[in-house]
Amino acid sequence: MQNLHKKWMLVEYKDFTKEELVKLEANIDLTKNAESPNRYTAKMGCNGMFFTAEFNNGKAKFSGVGSTMMYCDGRMKLEDSFGKALPNITLYKIEVHFLTLSNASGDKMKFVEQDWD
Repeated sequence: MQNLHKKWMLVEYKDFTKEELVKLEANIDLTKNAESPNRYTAKMGCNGMFFTAEFNNGKAKFSGVGSTMMYCDGRMKLEDSFGKALPNITLYKIEVHFLTLSNASGDKMKFVEQDWD
């Protein structure tokens, strides 16, 4: 199995263009932290986001989603949407250099490995 625990850049999500996602440097960091093994972070253009996640055989569970509380003009739509959607994600799949997070309702987020172009 490929390594899930690394930094991933968001490349497909809802009606956001890839250019918007790249400009915002939207990412999810699933790098393991020895002190808090199930705590991870994300950044969707403004605030630092944090959450707890568990991954097991294609199943995912996200909880405790929070963030810092800054307001960034023109940069909040993605962050708000991502923060609301993440707790509803229940599946993950890694294909080559891509990570897809999804649920049975058809919600989907696609990421590419940070160090792959």
